[in-house]
Amino acid sequence: MRATMRWAHSDLRTHRGEALFLVLATAGIVASLLLATALFGYATNPWQRVFTQARGAHVWLHTALSADPAALAALDGVESVAGPYPTESTAVTARGTRASVELRGTPELPEVGRPLLTAGRWLDPAVPDGVVLESRVARALLAEPGDTVTVPGSARTLTVLGVADSAERRYRPGERPGLVWTQPSAVSDPSGQAIGLRLTDPEDTDYAVQRAVTVLGAGAIGEVSTWKQARAEAQGENRLLGQVLGLFGLGALVAAGLAVHGAIGTRIRGHLRDISVLKAIGFTPGQVVRVFLLQHIAYALLGAVSAAALAEALGSRIPGRLGDAVGVWQGLPGHTLALGAVPVGAVLFIGATTGLAAWRAGRVPPVPLPRPAAPSGGRLPGAARRALGMRVPPALVLGWHKASSHRPRSLGTVARLALPLLLIVVAMSAWTTIERFHDSPEDIGLPAALTVRADAGLGDRETRALLERDPQVAAAHPGVEVAALVPGQTATIALRGLGTREDPYPYPLAEGRAARGSDEAVAGQGLLDLLDVRVGDWVRMTVGDQPQILHIVGRSIEPENAGRVISTSLDTLRENDPRLRPTLYQLRLEPGADPDEVAARLTAAGDGRLDVHAVPNPADGLSPLRGVVVGVIGVLALIGLIELLTAIGGTVRESERDLLALKAIGLSPRQITAITVTATGCTAFLAVLVATALGLPLAHWLIDYQGSTSGIGAGIAQFPSPALLLLFGAAAVLGAVALAAVPAARAARRRLADTLSAVA
Repeated sequence: MRATMRWAHSDLRTHRGEALFLVLATAGIVASLLLATALFGYATNPWQRVFTQARGAHVWLHTALSADPAALAALDGVESVAGPYPTESTAVTARGTRASVELRGTPELPEVGRPLLTAGRWLDPAVPDGVVLESRVARALLAEPGDTVTVPGSARTLTVLGVADSAERRYRPGERPGLVWTQPSAVSDPSGQAIGLRLTDPEDTDYAVQRAVTVLGAGAIGEVSTWKQARAEAQGENRLLGQVLGLFGLGALVAAGLAVHGAIGTRIRGHLRDISVLKAIGFTPGQVVRVFLLQHIAYALLGAVSAAALAEALGSRIPGRLGDAVGVWQGLPGHTLALGAVPVGAVLFIGATTGLAAWRAGRVPPVPLPRPAAPSGGRLPGAARRALGMRVPPALVLGWHKASSHRPRSLGTVARLALPLLLIVVAMSAWTTIERFHDSPEDIGLPAALTVRADAGLGDRETRALLERDPQVAAAHPGVEVAALVPGQTATIALRGLGTREDPYPYPLAEGRAARGSDEAVAGQGLLDLLDVRVGDWVRMTVGDQPQILHIVGRSIEPENAGRVISTSLDTLRENDPRLRPTLYQLRLEPGADPDEVAARLTAAGDGRLDVHAVPNPADGLSPLRGVVVGVIGVLALIGLIELLTAIGGTVRESERDLLALKAIGLSPRQITAITVTATGCTAFLAVLVATALGLPLAHWLIDYQGSTSGIGAGIAQFPSPALLLLFGAAAVLGAVALAAVPAARAARRRLADTLSAVA
């Protein structure tokens, strides 16, 4: 045991840099996987906790007042019914901020879909104008219990009694109204009613919706929302962040395992004589294997334990969403298990790859085999000899020959070095795609910067004149958005009419063409998947009791409503319902205009009659992803550095055998150094080419796959610029050359006696 420890200690002193990089890389990998686990838990558990405690309804139906919900309780699979609650769509303002809301008349605290109070108290019949705000609405209005909110266009005020969490679909400014509970008497002009269904089997949601629509009649249904939609919205960008961290963490773990495998294999080739001596003095094959295995498991264990300890102690202090996620995750039941399982899994994987390489050391014979007398590189090929005849510097020709002569070994080195570089290319593509969302939102489904909704007292012409009067408003597209029942009556989608045939709305298309004719429309990927249709098909939907048949001629990039949107012109919808009037306006601004400044001017010009909001950009919630990408690139760079140091060490050791021959033909130490440096640079160059050639299509596929599964649709991936890729490749190659220069120069200046000893 003492001899084993002395050998391990000697090896550590010789390879301190590689040991440090392995510890840091393992720590980064484990930290990435732990943060991914925390984000997955953070994405689902807060909403699940609210849904469970509130006994949330699995289905919410918004119906006409004439609908009779009594028969719903008798449907198979329906456990209980909440409501009906009268509803009124309106807006409220507080401290200069306006929010669209749904007033829901709730006489008492319901048993199903019960709001969970976080501040204040529940409704009191003694305070008829009292309301309880959903927590997101309260945050948007900066309101708290005791404040008052005003209904625009009237002298009506409401007193905030409490703030509550809800498991229903969340408030999104300019897109989806928030929820405000009040006494039924305060719902002065009800436009419909809300009915909640709690099911015995949540997986039967689609069937339950279909039966409910059949009982109530399609004409009575205004909108259907389900618990799956609410959960998906609650998970939002947190789940995507977790997926990105998990993907890169697992990729980095594989790259680290391969790097360790390559490092041990190279070290074994360089220590064949030493290993033979160890066996000759009594070391068993198992002891030799344990030397390498325990040594690298110790490195991995140190990195994994350090990462777990830092994540536990300091993870909740990370600024932003990552810190919030770790804080919530630490309070979940499975936290302790994950905190132990992730590091153990990483260490076991690295141990497995180490064991495969260390097994070769155990097979080294106790008597070293004589080395072949032929040069390690073999004869020069014809192309190399012709290059020498054309006076190409010998260092370049021999360096390229050294890098490519051992075909299986060279390919293995290039592959191991290319893997972390490939993942870096994918990370750069993700960064570039996020930048595209920020810098060119019109290319990813957001041609408009502002959404405006006007009070009922403002007519279409008056509203458009008011909006277009602003000098920085390039166009104001009138529109309307309604909920439509899909065929089979299992869900509702967003049917949107924007722009006119004379002034069409510029939908960004990923497939097909723009909707120009009557009954033509473009649809998001989420809708195509939901209805199992494709571009060129006709679809039928129902708005109230009015059928609408549209021809899908293109696929638009739709970041809203999980892509479950079908869009046509306002004129097309008016052909089916001539009474239809615009309810919203999408504003495109002049280049360089500040949306916040324009929104402030329009709000002031509207004198409280306009609800102006910036169009939400999906990239706004992905800001933490930039820090994630930077951290991932750092971890992958460490892994690449380990593999590069291994390749340099192997090349330098192999050069010792050729040193006498190279000196004999008249090459100077500088030229011999240049051979090793050129061989390393060629290896790095080939790895960069492979990483770029495979990484770009892989990144395109991964990003578009994520877009398709989220409903946005394919076509959002953006490649890094050629200049950035060139800079990346140059940095990798020049870094490899710089790292190889010093050890190559030392080897080229070795004494003759040392060289003879190495060759022996």
